[in-house]
Amino acid sequence: MDPVYLGHGASGGPETMAPWIDALRARGFDARALTLPRRRAEEAVPAVVGQVPSDEPFVVGGHSFGGRVASLAAAGPLAGRVRGLVCLSYPLHPPGRQDAATARAAHWPSIACPVLLLSGESDPFARLDLLRAAVRSLPDATLVTYPGVGHGLRPVIDDAVSRIVAFLEAVAAA
Repeated sequence: MDPVYLGHGASGGPETMAPWIDALRARGFDARALTLPRRRAEEAVPAVVGQVPSDEPFVVGGHSFGGRVASLAAAGPLAGRVRGLVCLSYPLHPPGRQDAATARAAHWPSIACPVLLLSGESDPFARLDLLRAAVRSLPDATLVTYPGVGHGLRPVIDDAVSRIVAFLEAVAAA
């Protein structure tokens, strides 16, 4: 199976991804946390590029900011190298700023790899109707939403990890 690299949210660090990394490792996957700088997502892309393999296939993703940075990398410098993208609670827009949704998904049509998006239906960073509309711009995407869940997916981590595992297995078989 391809190794999985997951980036953290803007207010966290690699240690905040431990529950996800540990759960994937417990299921036999080579999962690793990325360390991302605290700056604009576009400026953090080189950090992702510098931490993933240059000579083997891999899957990249992350929670919130980490998923956004990974998506920018998958649409840009990692295009053609990344086998899959996993976005946990993608920050489609800042809370109350739905006008930013179009800009934050503008790069999505350039993402050629399969994408799995997992999102809470009460996430203030991704109004559900806007997220569903934006996902249609991805060439190969699956969106899973969780009723009653906000920006953090820890309350549904078991189901979320099961869906990530199924996604990783499908990507490896393709």
